[in-house]
Amino acid sequence: MVQGRCMKCKKQVNVKNPVITQTARGGFMAKGKCPTHSETTVCAMMSKDNAEKAIKSGEAKKGY
Repeated sequence: MVQGRCMKCKKQVNVKNPVITQTARGGFMAKGKCPTHSETTVCAMMSKDNAEKAIKSGEAKKGY
């Protein structure tokens, strides 16, 4: 599962419906919602290898 930090929960959570996007500087980021607070956006920076692995396994959608 793709994990990110929720600023409302103040802990690491599994990202709900993650979408992998590429940043302006070429990095990769997973964005989704917190499973507890559905209105809160959770982001996680990740490497290219981890991003491709998450997309290939079906954990996340490709958004770039």
